[in-house]
Amino acid sequence: MKQLSLLLTITFITLMGFTGCDSSRSEVGTGTMAVTMTDAPAPYDSVHVTINEVRVQKEDSEDSESEESDGENGDDSDDEGWVTVFDQQMTVNLLELTNGNQISLGSKELEAGTYSQIRLILGDQNTVTVDGETYNLQTPSAQQSGLKLQIDADVEENTEYSLLVDFDAARSIVEQGNGNYLLKPVIRAVNLAETGSIIGNVQPTDFNTNVLAVTDGDTIASTITDDNGDFEIIGLKEGTYEVVFDPSSDQYADSTQTGIDVTAEEETDLGTIELESNSAL
Repeated sequence: MKQLSLLLTITFITLMGFTGCDSSRSEVGTGTMAVTMTDAPAPYDSVHVTINEVRVQKEDSEDSESEESDGENGDDSDDEGWVTVFDQQMTVNLLELTNGNQISLGSKELEAGTYSQIRLILGDQNTVTVDGETYNLQTPSAQQSGLKLQIDADVEENTEYSLLVDFDAARSIVEQGNGNYLLKPVIRAVNLAETGSIIGNVQPTDFNTNVLAVTDGDTIASTITDDNGDFEIIGLKEGTYEVVFDPSSDQYADSTQTGIDVTAEEETDLGTIELESNSAL
């Protein structure tokens, strides 16, 4: 009996040890993902977009491979692996989100790990106002399954990952030949912790000036000066940029500053930029 009792005791301790190991291996820490949205300026009175839901997908989820193969706006009949970050319908005027202004699209505690995609599901109450007249924006693909973006977001345990979604309204609206307007969202997403910003002031201030951050001939982000001439371009990855100043007044010429270095989590201050008169006039 003593031998049997000893054997049962050893077996129990061994099983508990295995259970403890399995439990420790299965435990996954959590972090937080906070999603915000900003916008570049556009030549419209307003651009109102309705956002119904924001989801993210973990890289090692079972259906991540099939999701990627579906293409940018494929049919997502299987939602396994997607986590909802925001699900309260919100209508926002994109043109109010310039010059560093952002709006929250939700915050969610997630399992630590890499999240490969974000999906924005838009509503059908989207409009653009041009010269005082409002038009409905047709959004054929983004309404159905949502616009998907690759993000490669590493959410670490006990930390917050800040994801900035930059919605480019100027590139996203297409005027059709019949006078209607189509919404084909052009969006980029960046980790705010890995980006810097460019700030400054443009004179004179009796008109607005478009300010563009350009690298390798491609406009990465842009903004427009406020009533005081101040501007801020956020969400710029580390690197060297050209900054282009495009005044809305024909009385002043375009100008460009080259070799502008941007460092993560820092502001690059260009100081005051004095526009020169247009000599061609």
